[in-house]
Amino acid sequence: MAEPYALLAEFDSPERLMDAARRLREQGWRRLEAFTPFPVEGLDRLLGFTDDKVARAMLIGGAAGAVLGFLMQVGTNLDYPLWVGGRPLIAVPAFMLICFEMLVLGAVLSGIGTLFVANRLPRLNHPVFAADRFDLSADDRFFLAILADADFDRDDAGKALAALGPRAIIEVSA
Repeated sequence: MAEPYALLAEFDSPERLMDAARRLREQGWRRLEAFTPFPVEGLDRLLGFTDDKVARAMLIGGAAGAVLGFLMQVGTNLDYPLWVGGRPLIAVPAFMLICFEMLVLGAVLSGIGTLFVANRLPRLNHPVFAADRFDLSADDRFFLAILADADFDRDDAGKALAALGPRAIIEVSA
């Protein structure tokens, strides 16, 4: 048999999914992943998702963009000085619009780039796409997966999922 990627349990409501995730975390299962047709409030905390790489990258990218915008204007005004209406060459209030626009551009580009890298995108295929009934996750079904690792035991994972009373338990091969 092929190496397992995960065991999926199918649920018919977000409440049952949340309860299942809570119970599995209490039993000590840490490598959990959920697939839902819409965002479920609080599910990220139950699954132990605390990654803030994207937020940090956006902060750094925004700050770098604002500084770059300011330095670009300073450099341009020093290289090509235009004396207009008694305004100083380095007019900080006049530079703020471009600094803000560059801040937004830097934050968005770094956020998108980090999001793609963190999610390993573009990924055209994922092992769960081949699982039976997984296409229902786009409509009205909720799936909770126990991901396989080096210490993964199919029997223990299957018993833990069966105790939750799911509609179906599906094995996903890697």
